[in-house]
Amino acid sequence: MFKKISLFFIITVGFSSVYAQQNIPFRITKYNNIIVKTLVNKKDSLDLMFQIAMKDASISPDRQRKTDHIVFNKDGISENNTVQIGKFTLNNVQFFDHELTGHEADGKIGTAMFSGKAFKIDYDNNRFVIYDKQPDLEGYQPITLLYDHEQFFIAGDNVIGDQQEEAYFLLQSGYAGGLLYSNEFADAKGLDKKLKITGEKTLKNSSGKSVVTKQGVLPNFKLGNAVLKDVSAGFFAGDLKTQTVNYFGADMLRRFNWIFDADRKTAYIKPSKYFSEPYYKIN
Repeated sequence: MFKKISLFFIITVGFSSVYAQQNIPFRITKYNNIIVKTLVNKKDSLDLMFQIAMKDASISPDRQRKTDHIVFNKDGISENNTVQIGKFTLNNVQFFDHELTGHEADGKIGTAMFSGKAFKIDYDNNRFVIYDKQPDLEGYQPITLLYDHEQFFIAGDNVIGDQQEEAYFLLQSGYAGGLLYSNEFADAKGLDKKLKITGEKTLKNSSGKSVVTKQGVLPNFKLGNAVLKDVSAGFFAGDLKTQTVNYFGADMLRRFNWIFDADRKTAYIKPSKYFSEPYYKIN
């Protein structure tokens, strides 16, 4: 993994002395992506996709809305921007240009808007909650976080055949599907033979080398004491194998409400209203 450029947001928030929290509304697309409506530099109205696997912000080359007031230098970086999300304001925001994002989004925004605070992804009520004090954890179970290079990793148990295999997964809200396995894990565990394969697609690059994506069904996946059945699980085959980490995608993330502690050492999860919904199908 490559270390990403750190970004520090100065967050100006007025916390209620009673509730000690700030709410930020979002919407969920049919691709399971979280979209927040923003006003950048008090001029550009943009829909930005929340990307939990990054801390910075970025603009997509496929954006639908104008970004006339975000000025990039020759390296494709724009500094000292403000981002308003409702009554919530971020100052000194750094944007990167020409980074692909999810459907219906003009760019991405990362986790720096929660810098130094505990925060909640509340899928039941379509909102983020930023806490100034210890949140109410009733009904939640703790799971250990590995926070590395500003990215979140969790351990989950994969039941493959008669074996239970633990693996670490990167929380990846930009991937619409369920689980996506690294090449190393897929090859070592023989997923091509052990999973029920439901779909396959082959692409070739300019050199004629093939990239094969396969979709399968994992009988059981355990996160903490929560067990999900018949989970959608993808992996790569063919000549080119570039997937270096396992993904815990947006379709899995939405099945829980999440609270992340301020130290980024523990996450607390509770099944959301999407826990038993049908799995997203990768085309």
